[in-house]
Amino acid sequence: MIGLVAALSAALAVAAGAFGAHGAAGEQEAEWLRTGGFYQLIHAVAALVLMGVARGPAIMLLVGAAIFSLTLYAMALGAPTWLGAITPIGGTLIIIGWLWAAWVYSRRD
Repeated sequence: MIGLVAALSAALAVAAGAFGAHGAAGEQEAEWLRTGGFYQLIHAVAALVLMGVARGPAIMLLVGAAIFSLTLYAMALGAPTWLGAITPIGGTLIIIGWLWAAWVYSRRD
């Protein structure tokens, strides 16, 4: 299931990036879509790599990237900018996911 979610997340990231490049209302909206797409794609791929060895960190990366990216996408599509206050929660979860992965790998080596 993690693989499915990660693959769908990557597809959404590519779609967001394409929309940012060709259909965003303005430069700020395009930047939000590019940033969200970048972080979502990187962490979807990372989750695919990690899922066999570090399932918990892989899930944390996906959840963090979803919160981070979806708040940016929502603002790019016209949602209130106060959603930007939620975006760092996603970033924090991403950092926790990477630190957790480091801990898992430190125990394996």
